[in-house]
Amino acid sequence: MGDGGWYYVPKVWTPYGGWWANPANWKRNTGFAGVAIGVIFMGLFSVSAARERRPVAPYKHIPSQMWAKHAKVDDPSL
Repeated sequence: MGDGGWYYVPKVWTPYGGWWANPANWKRNTGFAGVAIGVIFMGLFSVSAARERRPVAPYKHIPSQMWAKHAKVDDPSL
């Protein structure tokens, strides 16, 4: 009692490595995942900006008009 050398850990298999997991290369793998998510979001952003159209001109400035492809065509006040 008090030596702190033993923890009760149930014998459970888990896909992420179990209790106190410290997988090899976790920083590199996290970096790869972050870059992949960034590339996906950049692609989604470019597709969204290319397809954004406003048939009715907005009554106030909308920030997405700075990068929208058809903003000057849709809103003559720009």
